[in-house]
Formats: sequence, structure tokens, C-alpha cells
Amino acid sequence: MYHIRFHGRGGQGIKTAGRILGTAFFHEGFEVQDAPRYGAERRGAPIFAYVRAAKKPINERGVITAPDLIIVADDSLMPIPAAGVLLGAQEHTVLLINTSEGSETWKEWLRFPGTVITLPSGEEVRDRAELQYTGVVCTGAAARLAGVISRSALKQAILDELASLDDTVIEKNLANALDAYERMADHAGCITEGKGVPADAYNPPEWVDIPFEDARVSAPAIHAAATSVEVKTGLWRTLRPVIDYARCKRCWWMCTTFCPDSAMSVNTAGYPEIDYDHCKGCLICYVQCHNHAIETIPEHTAQAGNTGGGRP
Repeated sequence: MYHIRFHGRGGQGIKTAGRILGTAFFHEGFEVQDAPRYGAERRGAPIFAYVRAAKKPINERGVITAPDLIIVADDSLMPIPAAGVLLGAQEHTVLLINTSEGSETWKEWLRFPGTVITLPSGEEVRDRAELQYTGVVCTGAAARLAGVISRSALKQAILDELASLDDTVIEKNLANALDAYERMADHAGCITEGKGVPADAYNPPEWVDIPFEDARVSAPAIHAAATSVEVKTGLWRTLRPVIDYARCKRCWWMCTTFCPDSAMSVNTAGYPEIDYDHCKGCLICYVQCHNHAIETIPEHTAQAGNTGGGRP
């Protein structure tokens, strides 16, 4: 049975990527499971999707803890423990990363026990709408790595799952997926099917026996105010909003009011400021700014020091 796990961020098409890959397996005669799993349903939040495919009935359920293939659509997830990217990786596991770094670099950084394959990220584009094809690119690469999915099955799966979209959008998805499929030709069939999880060999978790204490002491209770400030939701961000103060008209009631996380404030001069520790990159402020004083740049560019804009 093939155990495949996708990792990405909200807005990158990871749920759809899993469905397309599952449908492609189905067209090749496999029994299939595919489903997403995510917590915060918002742009930039880490999510994952899993796909199981086998030539016989699948009796496993739940998340995949021993993957044969791990697909990482956004390499910024790698250092975040909560994303669980490397959970259950073994020597036979193949790790596919959409990144600009080389495979040897990642293998050294991660001390990964299995095979690391990189899917080179495209050049930075001015039109950020191109990022919507990240998921389907990873799907095309994964289909070739499996070695049992033909181009025709992949193409039909995309047509099936994206049938409700505009023809132009479907064609772009097809082009991106098939291009990634061809780029992985040297690694075709490198995934090996993992063994199923036998029910009779189940080992219960090694629970820690903690004697019951008075509920007043043992039960979690938070009475202090402003504790959510400790959660750095800025780690979810893939695009950073940047204020160009030369164009800002100080109509702060627009951008700051619409910020869903109160991550924007107004300074003494009447200009809005962004709390990047807690800005998750939803870009509502960017949409609401009628003066086009808020721009967006890739987060990795911002972290490199090229943030653009000025200061009031």
C-alpha cells in the first residue's frame, strides 16, 4: 500500500492536490483513500492531506504515521515542530520538497534517513496569483515518483477534480502538473509500498500514570488577560503586507478596523503599523486599502531584509 502525505499551508491547494492524486490512482485501478486534515481554516495555516492507495481493500483509517512519500509544498514548514513534517519518516521514506535549495543541502540539514528529492521552485513572479498552482505541481511530481500513474491518468484526474473551473484555469493546472511530471522522470518509481498496520500487533500508547489531584490544581485554567499574545501567528505567513508610507493617507480606520486579529495599530503620528509577530498574512488590509499604500512581498524576501516601503 502507498502511504502519501502532503504538507503545505492554507491557500496552496493541498486539499485539492490530495484529491487529484487519489483520483489518478483510482483511474489506474487502485483502491483509494484521500482526505485533508487541518485546524485553523485560514490562509497560511499549516495543513496536511493524506492519500492511501492499494490494489486490495484498505482497512486502515486515520492519519498516516508511517509515510512512504512526504510531499512538502512550502519549505518554511520544515523548522516548525507543530507542522510534523518528518513524523514517522523511515529509511525507505522519500521526501519531496518544493524549494530553491538542493537535495544534498536539505539531507544534511535534516539528517534525513531516506531519500530527499527537490522540486525546484519557479522564479519569483510579479503576479502572486501564480502561487495557486503549487499544489498541482506537487501532485504532478508525486504521480511520477509513484511510477504507477500514467500521464493520461493524471490528466484525467485533473479534468475530473477541476471540472467546475474555467477552461483557462484548468489548462494552466494541466500545464504545471505535466511539467512537474516530466521533471521527475529520473526518479520515476522510486517510492516503495509500505506495509499496512496490522490490528493484532497494536501497541497501546505508553501512558504516563498521573494520580488525580484536586481539580482546582490539576485542571488547566487561564485567568490572566492577554495570554494569546504568546502565540506567534506570524509564523503562518507566506506573504507579508508592507505599508508604503509615502502613499499612505492615514485613513487608518479602514485597514486597522478590518484586521481580524488586531495586528494593526495606529502610532502617535496617525499612521498604521503592523505587528508582524501576530500578522498571519491574510491580506485583508491589502484589499481594503483604497490608496494602494499596502503592498505584498514574499515572506522569505522580507526576512532577507528587502522589506520595501518606508517609515512615517
